[in-house]
Amino acid sequence: MGRTYLVEESIGQYLTELSTKVKPYVTGLLIGQCSPQRDYVIRAVRTPPKEQQQQEESVGPPRLASLDEEWITTHASQVSRMLPGGLLVLGVFMIATPELAKDGQNALRKLIFSVEKSLSRRRLWKPTEEEVSDRAALQICSATKKVVCRTYDVQDPKSSAKPADWKYQSALTASWVALGCTVNVNIHIPLLATSPNHDLEKNTKNGLNRWSKQIEDSVFLINGQVKDEDTELLEGQKKFRGNTQPSTHFSDVKVLTQLGQAGSARSTATVQVCSGSINLRGAVKCRAYIHGNKPKVKEAIQALKRDIINTLSDRCEILFEDLILNEGPQKKNFGREYHVLPQRLFVPVAGSSVMLSDYKFGDEAAGEIQERFVEMLDQPVQAEDMHIAEDISTVDICPVTDSPSDTQQVQLTKATLLLKLQQNMGLVVAAAVAVLASIFSFNYFSD
Repeated sequence: MGRTYLVEESIGQYLTELSTKVKPYVTGLLIGQCSPQRDYVIRAVRTPPKEQQQQEESVGPPRLASLDEEWITTHASQVSRMLPGGLLVLGVFMIATPELAKDGQNALRKLIFSVEKSLSRRRLWKPTEEEVSDRAALQICSATKKVVCRTYDVQDPKSSAKPADWKYQSALTASWVALGCTVNVNIHIPLLATSPNHDLEKNTKNGLNRWSKQIEDSVFLINGQVKDEDTELLEGQKKFRGNTQPSTHFSDVKVLTQLGQAGSARSTATVQVCSGSINLRGAVKCRAYIHGNKPKVKEAIQALKRDIINTLSDRCEILFEDLILNEGPQKKNFGREYHVLPQRLFVPVAGSSVMLSDYKFGDEAAGEIQERFVEMLDQPVQAEDMHIAEDISTVDICPVTDSPSDTQQVQLTKATLLLKLQQNMGLVVAAAVAVLASIFSFNYFSD
């Protein structure tokens, strides 16, 4: 028995409209949520066309060999940044003319594994063993409108196609649950002196990796309560299910980060020569969505955890991409620098209770954000619908002023340690003399 995909009804209309324009094929992404019982598809987004691709198609005969795999995977990476917790790229689709149908599934299979590889490379978290690893390959004939849906297990490179059901449903996200939280960030990341050219991006990712483990180990209070992971998220809200009006349940979440390691864990100290530090400070708004079909607490918490980790990691990636564009990739020397991380904004999806997100630098105009939504998500957005969710967060890059060479620094460290040792030895000797003196005087007067 294959997987079942419940699909927002408006997607059927969107794909039908694309099929009337396709020459000779079009590809795109399926966006939604996995669950143990079934998967939910809430958006389908076409791959942005390239001018070069359009020229090739108008000249030569129709063929799938011209598929630009890198362009499609880059689009998937950009789209994944705009998805809140709980949503992911569920698969890919292709609408093609009948003469291309034969090679369609092979092309889709290749795309599914390429997209998953690209997305997993950027993640700072690992999927759990019980997670669904099937991804959808949807093929539609532009002439007959026949729909064929198959799945591939992206954890198995040798996976073969399995049939899947593709079922349309209206108001798919009407009863979904939204979870939101604000996480205060104050991360101090050392810059190792051995890192070539002060590799800020690599050091930042390593620091965020350590921080992400703290988030994974945090305690989450849902509406002020600690709930057992295996209980239903909506357990106390069942009385509202009879309401005929579509409504979104919202849960406010507090994140309690542990200050130290567990008592059973062994801790070791490492001394490293550093050339400076990176400090990430601010308060980030995080949001996750979970289906309304008896969701478990652990599903909701996992979705929110991943949004917390993703949103900070994505912002840092966007910032470094911006720095490379403006300053070049070979910046060797740096003084103290302050950078502002892009702010998160949320935009509603038409006909859905789910909101998508994006990131905005302070000097970006609303028109640029609107263009990005059209290009990446094929969705027009009104300026008044864009809600900036948070205040400014910063990156403070602090070099060591008048930093000596590595050898000088090691010598300085040794000298400092010796001085401290001498001082401590002096205190120990003085204390010992005082103790001996008191013992001697006590014995003298006792005699």
